[in-house]
Amino acid sequence: MNPRINPQTPIGTDLAHGTNRHNHKHTVRLPAEWEPQDGILLAWPCPGSDWAPILPEIEAVLVEIIRHTIAFEKVIVAAPEPQHTASILKQQGLNSAAVRLVEIDNNDTWARDFGPIGVEINAKLHLLDFGFNGWGLKFPADLDNQISRNLAAAKAWKAPLLTQGLILEGGSIEADGNGTLLTTSACLLSPNRNPHLDKPALENHLKKTLGVTQILWLNHGALAGDDTDGHIDTLARLCPNDTMAYVRCDDPADEHFETMQALEQELKEFKTLQGRRYNLVALPWPQPVFDRDHQRLPATYANYLVINGAVLVPTYADPADAEALRIIGTVYPGRKIIGIDCSSVILQHGSLHCLTMQLPKGTLA
Repeated sequence: MNPRINPQTPIGTDLAHGTNRHNHKHTVRLPAEWEPQDGILLAWPCPGSDWAPILPEIEAVLVEIIRHTIAFEKVIVAAPEPQHTASILKQQGLNSAAVRLVEIDNNDTWARDFGPIGVEINAKLHLLDFGFNGWGLKFPADLDNQISRNLAAAKAWKAPLLTQGLILEGGSIEADGNGTLLTTSACLLSPNRNPHLDKPALENHLKKTLGVTQILWLNHGALAGDDTDGHIDTLARLCPNDTMAYVRCDDPADEHFETMQALEQELKEFKTLQGRRYNLVALPWPQPVFDRDHQRLPATYANYLVINGAVLVPTYADPADAEALRIIGTVYPGRKIIGIDCSSVILQHGSLHCLTMQLPKGTLA
Protein backbone atom coordinates (compact mmCIF):
# COMPACT_ATOMS: atom_id res chain seq x y z
CA MET A 1 0.00 0.00 0.00
CA ASN A 2 1.22 3.49 -0.83
CA PRO A 3 1.78 5.15 2.58
CA ARG A 4 1.08 8.57 1.04
CA ILE A 5 -2.54 7.68 0.27
CA ASN A 6 -5.27 7.60 2.92
CA PRO A 7 -6.22 3.90 3.20
CA GLN A 8 -9.86 4.97 3.61
CA THR A 9 -9.82 6.72 0.25
CA PRO A 10 -11.81 4.69 -2.31
CA ILE A 11 -9.55 4.97 -5.34
CA GLY A 12 -11.10 2.02 -7.18
CA THR A 13 -14.02 3.90 -8.71
CA ASP A 14 -13.99 4.22 -12.49
CA LEU A 15 -16.36 7.10 -13.10
CA ALA A 16 -15.70 7.16 -16.83
CA HIS A 17 -17.45 3.80 -17.11
CA GLY A 18 -20.31 4.82 -14.82
CA THR A 19 -19.81 1.96 -12.36
CA ASN A 20 -17.72 1.12 -9.34
CA ARG A 21 -16.08 -2.18 -8.49
CA HIS A 22 -19.44 -3.47 -7.19
CA ASN A 23 -21.15 -2.51 -10.48
CA HIS A 24 -23.41 0.15 -8.98
CA LYS A 25 -24.60 3.02 -11.16
CA HIS A 26 -23.59 6.58 -10.24
CA THR A 27 -25.42 9.87 -10.48
CA VAL A 28 -22.71 12.52 -10.93
CA ARG A 29 -23.01 16.32 -10.85
CA LEU A 30 -20.28 18.95 -11.23
CA PRO A 31 -21.23 21.98 -9.07
CA ALA A 32 -20.78 25.52 -10.33
CA GLU A 33 -18.12 27.68 -8.69
CA TRP A 34 -20.76 30.05 -7.28
CA GLU A 35 -22.44 27.27 -5.27
CA PRO A 36 -21.72 26.98 -1.51
CA GLN A 37 -18.11 26.21 -0.61
CA ASP A 38 -16.26 24.94 2.45
CA GLY A 39 -13.02 26.66 1.48
CA ILE A 40 -10.29 27.13 -1.09
CA LEU A 41 -6.94 25.46 -1.69
CA LEU A 42 -3.70 27.40 -2.18
CA ALA A 43 -0.06 26.35 -2.61
CA TRP A 44 2.73 28.44 -1.05
CA PRO A 45 5.76 28.98 -3.30
CA CYS A 46 9.06 27.22 -2.67
CA PRO A 47 11.95 29.65 -2.09
CA GLY A 48 13.87 28.08 -4.99
CA SER A 49 10.99 28.18 -7.48
CA ASP A 50 10.49 30.52 -10.42
CA TRP A 51 8.98 32.96 -7.91
CA ALA A 52 12.35 33.46 -6.19
CA PRO A 53 13.11 36.90 -7.75
CA ILE A 54 9.76 38.28 -6.51
CA LEU A 55 9.02 36.00 -3.56
CA PRO A 56 7.88 38.79 -1.18
CA GLU A 57 5.51 40.14 -3.84
CA ILE A 58 3.77 36.83 -4.57
CA GLU A 59 3.58 36.04 -0.85
CA ALA A 60 1.86 39.39 -0.33
CA VAL A 61 -0.78 38.45 -2.94
CA LEU A 62 -1.41 35.10 -1.25
CA VAL A 63 -1.78 36.90 2.08
CA GLU A 64 -4.44 39.16 0.56
CA ILE A 65 -6.31 36.22 -0.94
CA ILE A 66 -6.29 34.50 2.46
CA ARG A 67 -7.25 37.70 4.30
CA HIS A 68 -10.37 38.22 2.21
CA THR A 69 -11.32 34.55 1.91
CA ILE A 70 -11.35 33.72 5.64
CA ALA A 71 -14.05 36.34 6.13
CA PHE A 72 -16.31 33.88 4.29
CA GLU A 73 -14.80 30.38 4.42
CA LYS A 74 -11.71 28.31 5.23
CA VAL A 75 -8.35 28.08 3.47
CA ILE A 76 -6.07 25.07 3.10
CA VAL A 77 -2.47 25.84 2.16
CA ALA A 78 -0.08 23.22 0.81
CA ALA A 79 3.11 24.73 2.22
CA PRO A 80 6.66 23.43 1.66
CA GLU A 81 7.80 25.28 4.79
CA PRO A 82 4.76 25.67 7.09
CA GLN A 83 6.67 27.51 9.81
CA HIS A 84 7.78 30.16 7.30
CA THR A 85 4.23 30.57 6.00
CA ALA A 86 2.78 30.67 9.53
CA SER A 87 5.28 33.38 10.48
CA ILE A 88 4.22 35.56 7.54
CA LEU A 89 0.52 35.08 8.27
CA LYS A 90 1.07 35.91 11.95
CA GLN A 91 2.96 39.09 11.02
CA GLN A 92 -0.07 40.10 8.94
CA GLY A 93 -2.50 39.40 11.78
CA LEU A 94 -3.86 36.24 10.13
CA ASN A 95 -3.17 33.76 12.91
CA SER A 96 -6.58 32.23 12.26
CA ALA A 97 -8.20 28.87 12.89
CA ALA A 98 -9.74 29.25 9.43
CA VAL A 99 -6.32 28.58 7.82
CA ARG A 100 -4.80 25.11 7.81
CA LEU A 101 -1.20 24.65 6.70
CA VAL A 102 -0.17 21.20 5.44
CA GLU A 103 3.51 20.43 4.83
CA ILE A 104 3.75 19.40 1.17
CA ASP A 105 6.40 20.12 -1.46
CA ASN A 106 5.42 21.56 -4.82
CA ASN A 107 6.83 22.49 -8.20
CA ASP A 108 4.69 25.63 -8.46
CA THR A 109 1.67 27.44 -7.04
CA TRP A 110 -1.09 26.90 -9.62
CA ALA A 111 -3.60 25.06 -7.42
CA ARG A 112 -6.35 25.53 -10.02
CA ASP A 113 -4.67 23.03 -12.28
CA PHE A 114 -3.37 20.34 -9.93
CA GLY A 115 -6.01 20.70 -7.23
CA PRO A 116 -8.92 18.25 -6.90
CA ILE A 117 -12.21 18.84 -8.72
CA GLY A 118 -15.25 18.41 -6.50
CA VAL A 119 -18.26 16.46 -7.82
CA GLU A 120 -21.40 15.11 -6.20
CA ILE A 121 -21.76 11.35 -6.63
CA ASN A 122 -25.19 10.18 -5.54
CA ALA A 123 -25.53 13.60 -3.81
CA LYS A 124 -22.35 13.12 -1.72
CA LEU A 125 -19.29 15.29 -2.36
CA HIS A 126 -16.24 13.48 -3.75
CA LEU A 127 -12.94 14.91 -4.98
CA LEU A 128 -11.57 13.81 -8.35
CA ASP A 129 -7.78 13.71 -8.65
CA PHE A 130 -6.99 14.05 -12.34
CA GLY A 131 -3.46 13.71 -13.68
CA PHE A 132 -1.43 16.91 -14.06
CA ASN A 133 1.54 16.87 -16.44
CA GLY A 134 2.70 20.50 -16.47
CA TRP A 135 0.27 21.80 -19.13
CA GLY A 136 1.13 19.22 -21.74
CA LEU A 137 4.70 18.40 -20.61
CA LYS A 138 5.94 22.02 -20.69
CA PHE A 139 7.11 22.24 -17.06
CA PRO A 140 8.08 19.86 -14.21
CA ALA A 141 4.98 18.61 -12.40
CA ASP A 142 6.03 15.49 -10.47
CA LEU A 143 5.41 17.08 -7.06
CA ASP A 144 2.27 19.00 -8.08
CA ASN A 145 0.75 15.81 -9.48
CA GLN A 146 0.91 14.26 -5.98
CA ILE A 147 -0.46 17.18 -3.95
CA SER A 148 -4.10 16.07 -3.83
CA ARG A 149 -3.13 12.54 -2.76
CA ASN A 150 -0.76 13.92 -0.14
CA LEU A 151 -3.49 16.21 1.20
CA ALA A 152 -5.82 13.21 1.44
CA ALA A 153 -3.12 11.27 3.31
CA ALA A 154 -2.81 14.20 5.74
CA LYS A 155 -6.61 14.11 6.26
CA ALA A 156 -6.91 17.69 5.04
CA TRP A 157 -10.54 16.95 4.11
CA LYS A 158 -13.24 14.37 4.79
CA ALA A 159 -14.43 13.89 1.20
CA PRO A 160 -13.21 10.70 -0.56
CA LEU A 161 -10.52 11.24 -3.20
CA LEU A 162 -10.93 9.32 -6.46
CA THR A 163 -7.87 9.07 -8.70
CA GLN A 164 -8.77 9.45 -12.39
CA GLY A 165 -6.96 8.11 -15.46
CA LEU A 166 -7.15 11.36 -17.41
CA ILE A 167 -5.01 14.50 -17.71
CA LEU A 168 -7.26 17.46 -16.87
CA GLU A 169 -6.61 20.90 -15.37
CA GLY A 170 -9.24 22.78 -13.40
CA GLY A 171 -8.55 25.98 -15.32
CA SER A 172 -9.50 24.28 -18.57
CA ILE A 173 -13.18 23.73 -17.72
CA GLU A 174 -16.15 25.84 -16.63
CA ALA A 175 -19.38 24.34 -15.26
CA ASP A 176 -22.84 25.77 -14.61
CA GLY A 177 -23.94 23.01 -12.19
CA ASN A 178 -26.80 22.07 -14.50
CA GLY A 179 -25.06 19.87 -17.04
CA THR A 180 -23.14 22.29 -19.27
CA LEU A 181 -19.35 22.37 -19.57
CA LEU A 182 -17.44 25.14 -21.37
CA THR A 183 -13.89 24.51 -22.59
CA THR A 184 -11.39 25.12 -25.41
CA SER A 185 -10.34 22.68 -28.10
CA ALA A 186 -6.73 23.93 -28.13
CA CYS A 187 -6.22 22.82 -24.54
CA LEU A 188 -8.29 19.67 -24.13
CA LEU A 189 -7.31 18.25 -27.52
CA SER A 190 -3.60 19.00 -27.06
CA PRO A 191 -1.59 15.95 -28.22
CA ASN A 192 0.47 16.05 -25.02
CA ARG A 193 -2.47 15.60 -22.67
CA ASN A 194 -4.66 12.64 -23.67
CA PRO A 195 -3.38 11.49 -27.07
CA HIS A 196 -5.24 8.17 -26.77
CA LEU A 197 -8.61 9.95 -26.92
CA ASP A 198 -10.04 11.73 -29.95
CA LYS A 199 -12.67 14.45 -29.48
CA PRO A 200 -15.75 12.15 -29.38
CA ALA A 201 -14.03 9.76 -26.97
CA LEU A 202 -12.89 12.61 -24.72
CA GLU A 203 -16.39 14.10 -24.73
CA ASN A 204 -17.85 10.76 -23.73
CA HIS A 205 -15.27 10.37 -20.95
CA LEU A 206 -15.92 13.87 -19.57
CA LYS A 207 -19.69 13.46 -19.69
CA LYS A 208 -19.56 10.28 -17.66
CA THR A 209 -16.84 11.41 -15.25
CA LEU A 210 -18.25 14.89 -14.57
CA GLY A 211 -21.93 14.15 -15.11
CA VAL A 212 -22.37 16.82 -17.79
CA THR A 213 -24.84 16.66 -20.68
CA GLN A 214 -23.38 19.11 -23.18
CA ILE A 215 -19.87 20.41 -23.85
CA LEU A 216 -19.41 23.78 -25.51
CA TRP A 217 -16.08 24.00 -27.36
CA LEU A 218 -14.37 27.32 -28.09
CA ASN A 219 -11.96 27.22 -31.02
CA HIS A 220 -10.61 30.80 -30.78
CA GLY A 221 -9.08 33.10 -28.20
CA ALA A 222 -5.37 32.26 -27.93
CA LEU A 223 -3.60 34.77 -25.65
CA ALA A 224 0.01 35.84 -26.09
CA GLY A 225 2.16 34.57 -23.23
CA ASP A 226 -0.30 31.82 -22.26
CA ASP A 227 1.42 28.56 -21.27
CA THR A 228 -1.79 26.56 -20.90
CA ASP A 229 -2.86 26.19 -24.56
CA GLY A 230 -5.90 28.35 -23.90
CA HIS A 231 -7.44 27.77 -20.49
CA ILE A 232 -11.08 28.81 -20.49
CA ASP A 233 -10.75 30.69 -17.18
CA THR A 234 -8.73 33.42 -18.92
CA LEU A 235 -11.27 33.83 -21.73
CA ALA A 236 -14.89 33.17 -20.78
CA ARG A 237 -16.74 32.15 -17.63
CA LEU A 238 -20.09 30.52 -17.04
CA CYS A 239 -22.10 32.62 -14.58
CA PRO A 240 -25.50 32.40 -12.88
CA ASN A 241 -28.72 32.97 -14.82
CA ASP A 242 -27.53 31.62 -18.20
CA THR A 243 -24.88 34.34 -18.40
CA MET A 244 -21.34 34.23 -19.76
CA ALA A 245 -18.70 36.83 -18.88
CA TYR A 246 -15.96 37.03 -21.47
CA VAL A 247 -13.02 39.21 -22.46
CA ARG A 248 -13.53 41.47 -25.47
CA CYS A 249 -10.80 43.25 -27.39
CA ASP A 250 -12.03 46.44 -29.09
CA ASP A 251 -8.64 47.61 -30.36
CA PRO A 252 -8.11 46.70 -34.06
CA ALA A 253 -4.38 47.39 -33.62
CA ASP A 254 -4.07 44.73 -30.89
CA GLU A 255 -2.66 41.36 -31.97
CA HIS A 256 -5.62 39.65 -30.28
CA PHE A 257 -8.34 41.59 -32.09
CA GLU A 258 -9.27 39.03 -34.75
CA THR A 259 -9.19 35.94 -32.54
CA MET A 260 -11.20 37.66 -29.79
CA GLN A 261 -13.78 38.82 -32.33
CA ALA A 262 -14.04 35.20 -33.50
CA LEU A 263 -14.39 34.04 -29.89
CA GLU A 264 -17.22 36.50 -29.32
CA GLN A 265 -19.02 35.20 -32.42
CA GLU A 266 -18.70 31.63 -31.16
CA LEU A 267 -20.20 32.61 -27.80
CA LYS A 268 -23.16 34.23 -29.58
CA GLU A 269 -23.93 30.89 -31.24
CA PHE A 270 -23.89 28.82 -28.04
CA LYS A 271 -27.20 27.76 -26.51
CA THR A 272 -28.25 26.50 -23.11
CA LEU A 273 -29.69 23.02 -22.68
CA GLN A 274 -33.08 24.70 -22.89
CA GLY A 275 -32.19 26.10 -26.32
CA ARG A 276 -31.75 29.73 -25.27
CA ARG A 277 -28.89 32.05 -26.22
CA TYR A 278 -26.62 33.07 -23.38
CA ASN A 279 -26.70 36.54 -21.88
CA LEU A 280 -23.21 37.77 -22.82
CA VAL A 281 -21.39 40.26 -20.60
CA ALA A 282 -18.16 41.70 -21.99
CA LEU A 283 -15.25 42.40 -19.65
CA PRO A 284 -12.84 45.22 -20.47
CA TRP A 285 -9.47 44.61 -22.11
CA PRO A 286 -6.53 45.78 -19.97
CA GLN A 287 -3.61 47.57 -21.56
CA PRO A 288 -0.84 45.21 -22.76
CA VAL A 289 1.42 43.93 -19.97
CA PHE A 290 4.98 42.83 -20.71
CA ASP A 291 7.73 41.15 -18.73
CA ARG A 292 11.34 42.36 -18.55
CA ASP A 293 12.12 40.45 -21.76
CA HIS A 294 9.32 42.36 -23.52
CA GLN A 295 7.19 39.22 -23.79
CA ARG A 296 3.48 39.92 -23.56
CA LEU A 297 1.66 38.45 -20.56
CA PRO A 298 -1.90 37.02 -20.53
CA ALA A 299 -3.59 39.56 -18.24
CA THR A 300 -7.40 39.32 -18.28
CA TYR A 301 -10.22 40.09 -15.86
CA ALA A 302 -11.92 36.74 -16.54
CA ASN A 303 -9.53 35.07 -14.08
CA TYR A 304 -11.61 35.92 -11.01
CA LEU A 305 -12.56 33.61 -8.11
CA VAL A 306 -16.10 33.25 -6.76
CA ILE A 307 -16.32 32.40 -3.04
CA ASN A 308 -19.13 32.45 -0.50
CA GLY A 309 -20.46 36.00 -0.43
CA ALA A 310 -17.72 37.57 -2.55
CA VAL A 311 -15.82 37.60 -5.83
CA LEU A 312 -12.05 38.15 -5.81
CA VAL A 313 -11.06 39.92 -9.02
CA PRO A 314 -7.52 40.35 -10.37
CA THR A 315 -6.47 43.93 -11.03
CA TYR A 316 -3.35 45.15 -12.83
CA ALA A 317 -2.93 48.84 -11.86
CA ASP A 318 -4.79 49.51 -15.11
CA PRO A 319 -7.32 52.23 -15.99
CA ALA A 320 -9.86 49.48 -16.75
CA ASP A 321 -9.68 47.92 -13.27
CA ALA A 322 -12.61 49.87 -11.83
CA GLU A 323 -14.86 49.09 -14.80
CA ALA A 324 -14.01 45.39 -14.56
CA LEU A 325 -14.99 45.36 -10.89
CA ARG A 326 -18.24 47.17 -11.67
CA ILE A 327 -19.23 44.80 -14.47
CA ILE A 328 -18.43 41.65 -12.48
CA GLY A 329 -20.58 43.11 -9.70
CA THR A 330 -23.57 43.16 -12.06
CA VAL A 331 -23.06 39.47 -12.84
CA TYR A 332 -22.82 38.47 -9.17
CA PRO A 333 -25.32 40.75 -7.39
CA GLY A 334 -25.32 40.53 -3.61
CA ARG A 335 -21.68 39.52 -3.39
CA LYS A 336 -18.84 41.74 -2.25
CA ILE A 337 -16.55 42.52 -5.20
CA ILE A 338 -12.91 42.65 -4.06
CA GLY A 339 -10.03 43.68 -6.29
CA ILE A 340 -6.62 42.13 -5.62
CA ASP A 341 -3.55 43.53 -7.37
CA CYS A 342 -2.13 40.66 -9.44
CA SER A 343 0.57 42.65 -11.21
CA SER A 344 3.19 40.31 -9.71
CA VAL A 345 1.18 37.12 -10.36
CA ILE A 346 0.94 37.84 -14.09
CA LEU A 347 4.75 37.88 -14.34
CA GLN A 348 4.58 34.08 -14.12
CA HIS A 349 1.85 33.96 -16.80
CA GLY A 350 -1.10 33.29 -14.48
CA SER A 351 -3.52 35.24 -12.34
CA LEU A 352 -5.84 35.00 -9.34
CA HIS A 353 -8.13 32.13 -10.36
CA CYS A 354 -5.09 30.09 -11.42
CA LEU A 355 -3.67 30.28 -7.87
CA THR A 356 -6.82 28.92 -6.23
CA MET A 357 -9.12 25.90 -6.25
CA GLN A 358 -12.52 26.02 -4.57
CA LEU A 359 -13.52 23.17 -2.26
CA PRO A 360 -17.29 22.73 -2.55
CA LYS A 361 -19.60 22.27 0.43
CA GLY A 362 -19.12 18.78 1.82
CA THR A 363 -15.35 18.68 1.28
CA LEU A 364 -14.17 19.54 4.80
CA ALA A 365 -15.08 18.11 8.18
